[in-house]
Amino acid sequence: MNKKIVLTGGGTAGHVTPNIALMPALKERGFDLHYIGSYEGIERSLINQCGIPYYPVSSGKMRRYKSFKNFTDIFRILKGFFDSVKHLRKIQPAAVFSKGGYVVVPVTFAARILGIPVVIHESDITPGLANRLIIPFAEKICVSFPETLNYLPKDKGVITGTPIRAELWEGSKEKGLEICGFDKLTPKPVVLATGGSQGSVAINKQIISTRPKLLEKFHVIHLRGDGNVKDSVKAGYAPFEYAKDDLPHLLAAADVVVSRAGANTIFELLALAKPNILIPLPKHASRGDQLLNAESFENQGFSMLINEDDLEDNMLYERITELYDNRELYVNKMKASNKGNGVDAVVSAIVGAL
Repeated sequence: MNKKIVLTGGGTAGHVTPNIALMPALKERGFDLHYIGSYEGIERSLINQCGIPYYPVSSGKMRRYKSFKNFTDIFRILKGFFDSVKHLRKIQPAAVFSKGGYVVVPVTFAARILGIPVVIHESDITPGLANRLIIPFAEKICVSFPETLNYLPKDKGVITGTPIRAELWEGSKEKGLEICGFDKLTPKPVVLATGGSQGSVAINKQIISTRPKLLEKFHVIHLRGDGNVKDSVKAGYAPFEYAKDDLPHLLAAADVVVSRAGANTIFELLALAKPNILIPLPKHASRGDQLLNAESFENQGFSMLINEDDLEDNMLYERITELYDNRELYVNKMKASNKGNGVDAVVSAIVGAL
């Protein structure tokens, strides 16, 4: 049996890290892994660190607003299709697994033309534009939320959960406190605030404005995004641009988390049973997927939801305090959910499509 597989996905870390989470399990099944991504996306550097072959293709972006680039990117997507055909003919994989992002459109279309089975994964409740375009090409569509099945052909959707990186369970609370310098201070509960790899202006602003009051009761780990660490470290406050290798330790140190509501992030918090406040991207700044994700998690008792437009002075401090005081209720709900790591279920879906 052909044991080669092509993984694809990119544009944001959220379209890459689930692929990385799958790699050890696929290797254990004897698969020879290859990756097709864009020339300049974040996926290239992340996958190169994994030591598997990387094949760049041209890619475009489908914008929801009028732009001349919508016209020129058509030609970039066409070039990406022919790039993908060339790479797939060279690799001759048994299947293509797609995690999303605009780069997957030419790759999965080329796979369909060449008769290669395609399995895709949708993390959010409603499929994004790129995934909506490639759903007709897919043998199976793995989803994280049961609600997503309502948006898919009845014979294609399968609930798998989200693949979670194994190293997230290897974090050490003591190491996390040491990294932040909290081990030398009077012990306090720890709040971790993050807006993703690029940071969140809204979350950053709220954490900074309420920091004096927060630091009276909590230590604060603040992942502020690239280029956003500008002020000096204060006692009990540890700012970072981005965390990669240290992230498992920082999460282990955290008692509660404040975060955007990207699907990969919130399922990682669910798997780790971390009480959390979700501040999703508002509808006017997105397609509304994070809001739907956060509402689902709030309804299931996993998260506390604050709409960004409702944020007021001291609100975040008050809600963090409320969450911490009731943290066991959230931990118990998450542990009872049985919605842990989706790696095995996704790998089974891939194998079943061969």
